[in-house]
Amino acid sequence: MSEPVDVPPFVRVEELDGLPGRVVLADMRWYLDGRSGRAAYEGGHLPGAVFVDLDHWLTGPATLEGGRNPLPASEVFAEGMRALGINDDDIVVAYDDQGGVIAARLVWMLRTTGRRAAILDGGLNAYLNAHPDSLSAEEPALADGTFSVRPWPTEVLAEADEVVGPDARGRQV
Repeated sequence: MSEPVDVPPFVRVEELDGLPGRVVLADMRWYLDGRSGRAAYEGGHLPGAVFVDLDHWLTGPATLEGGRNPLPASEVFAEGMRALGINDDDIVVAYDDQGGVIAARLVWMLRTTGRRAAILDGGLNAYLNAHPDSLSAEEPALADGTFSVRPWPTEVLAEADEVVGPDARGRQV
């Protein structure tokens, strides 16, 4: 199983400065309707935040068996995190503008592989409520991170046929 994670799953805006260690803000805006999350990021994001491309780094190829957004290979995930300057010991705080539903994917992937990660409670709107007019268009300069490849732990994964039908009762996903 993965290592214990010493960061709560949700972090409030006022708690960001008190987190122990290096914090990376991850903009996870992505839209099912085809709008560009990258364009939203470029239009203004939290100061210092990196844009995490869900389709490129957090999703494998769509298949009938795996669905629209299956997990990527663990090597692809690690490559993406390194490209964003994320290190194994960083704390990643992810946010979106959809109630955290998109940010939760990155946080789950990080926590499942033993990394410290949390969702910014209230997302982009909570940050703007606390810091009006604070959005930035400046992208941080990124140096490759030291994010190691860790396989997806099989004990937390399930196939579709394991969670549907009469034999699925009691199965936690």
